[in-house]
Amino acid sequence: MAVSLSTLRKVKATFPPRTLIYGPPKMGKTTLASEFPGAVFIQTEQGENLDEITSFGKIDSWDDVIEAVRVLYREQHDLKTVVIDSIDRLENLIWDHVCVEQKWQSVPAVEYGKGYAAATVFWAQLFVGLNLLRTEKGMNVILIGHEEVDRFDDPRSASYSRFDFRLHKTAHAMIQNDMDIILFLNQKPGVQEEKIGFGGKRKVAAGTAQRWMHLEGRPSYNAGNRYNMPPEAPYVLGQGYAALSQYFPKTELMANAQAAHATTETWSKAKQEYATAVTAR
Repeated sequence: MAVSLSTLRKVKATFPPRTLIYGPPKMGKTTLASEFPGAVFIQTEQGENLDEITSFGKIDSWDDVIEAVRVLYREQHDLKTVVIDSIDRLENLIWDHVCVEQKWQSVPAVEYGKGYAAATVFWAQLFVGLNLLRTEKGMNVILIGHEEVDRFDDPRSASYSRFDFRLHKTAHAMIQNDMDIILFLNQKPGVQEEKIGFGGKRKVAAGTAQRWMHLEGRPSYNAGNRYNMPPEAPYVLGQGYAALSQYFPKTELMANAQAAHATTETWSKAKQEYATAVTAR
């Protein structure tokens, strides 16, 4: 296509969001994801015992994870959201797959970071599939992760600790860049003084049971979004999706026959192009 000023167009976001939900255990991450419409779970761990979810069952290999994504892409269905629960367990499956292919003992043991580099190709394949589900099937994409307290080296100040999602830095960077929303789900901490013997005082943790969806980053945690959402919002059981979705872009499916009848050629071509781009970085 020839590029000129006449080819300029106004564009806006029209595809469903890609959302990462992370936080401490038992905080309601899976429950929040299940509130999204037509949610189907690719479970790499058993997770919470919700009353009912649509799931492929617990998946124990990388091949089955990517096959589940292919099935959602190729076959006709009315599902609206794909959820991977969880990405840190998925990372272990990818590492296991790489080690079998390369005959390595473990990914971290491979010198010069070659093991981690090999794993990025499979993360890239996953993102190809998820983005095809998003752009051609009109599906929301949700990744669920666990939290860790990590050291953050801020060039503007002394280093400090903060909450972040638990992944090796190579996969972490890929997900950080791809997600439209990084949501940290947690309770707000508090500290109060209490009296002890002989007129002394001590500080103890305090807080409420209210859970919060943190949507904008702070020094103490990683979060953010592309939709001008508020910095935080209370999570009320059963109302999380409604609170978030008012800020989502108005979505539309790609109106062509290829979207309705996805082909193996489309999948393979996109996967190859994305993997080539990632390994060239």
